Amino acid sequence: MASSTVQPETPAARPQDEDVAERLLDSSAQLSYDPVTEVDWETPLDTGFHGASPEWSTLYGTRYWSELSEEQRRELTRQEAASVASTGIWFEMILQQMVLRDMYAKDPTDAKFQWALTEIADECRHSIMFARGAKKLRAPAYRPRRWAVELGRAFKTLAVGETAYAAILVAEEVLDVMQRDWMRDERVVPFVRTINNIHVVEESRHMKFARDETRERMRNAGRLRRQLSAFVIAVAAYVITTSMVSRDVYRNAGLDTERAMAERKHNEHHKSMMRSSCSGLMDFLASSRLLTRPALLFYKRAHLI
Repeated sequence: MASSTVQPETPAARPQDEDVAERLLDSSAQLSYDPVTEVDWETPLDTGFHGASPEWSTLYGTRYWSELSEEQRRELTRQEAASVASTGIWFEMILQQMVLRDMYAKDPTDAKFQWALTEIADECRHSIMFARGAKKLRAPAYRPRRWAVELGRAFKTLAVGETAYAAILVAEEVLDVMQRDWMRDERVVPFVRTINNIHVVEESRHMKFARDETRERMRNAGRLRRQLSAFVIAVAAYVITTSMVSRDVYRNAGLDTERAMAERKHNEHHKSMMRSSCSGLMDFLASSRLLTRPALLFYKRAHLI
């Protein structure tokens, strides 16, 4: 009679995505931060520093930028950094809801389920960190335009599978590249550099998970699904990236909003910075068969390619 003893699962038999989730859980246990204690919240803001690397300012390289005093430039980058942080909070709230929906009623003993909750916990800490950082930069609560907020509301409710995870990846990849520059830049106020370092380290795990989930969901996708998903992801990318820096930052930095918006629209330097930040992302989307012709129109319009 054959033994009824259940044999332990061998490494070869374990699903690849579970192995990835277990490695991410181990990494999180070994290297995670508590922003409450890691970030210097007590030292008053030193206005002799920028809020972000000047080269990432939406006006850097324009005629308007050349007319600004160093004090005005620093204030502008502080307001822009706060706007990026506020946009990050908005999308992290969308992200959390999508991940929770994806994990709803699934096996809680699965490493993938536990990693998803770990990621959500990370995002909660990041949102609080960004909120405190924006307040310390003496910025108001920047919010996306109303139409973007309503599109986000629909997206977080309806997006599933690769549309959810690839959109998560878009937001995280763009932030990752710019924040790597900011965290190394000694012109940037120290507490913002610390915030960026925390976010870069912890988001690298989130990006790994999002890439793997996107590949997995696209593995057996047919042409119609691929076309539709590619289009939705591209629209989400357009909304996210064009919402990062609010037009209100110019007024709050003491600048002429209409002139700033006009020069920003034609700022080839900033467009180049955005394209360079997305080169790896575009390669990934292409390898996942998500860089279709209709999608390219939105990426080009957002200056991501």
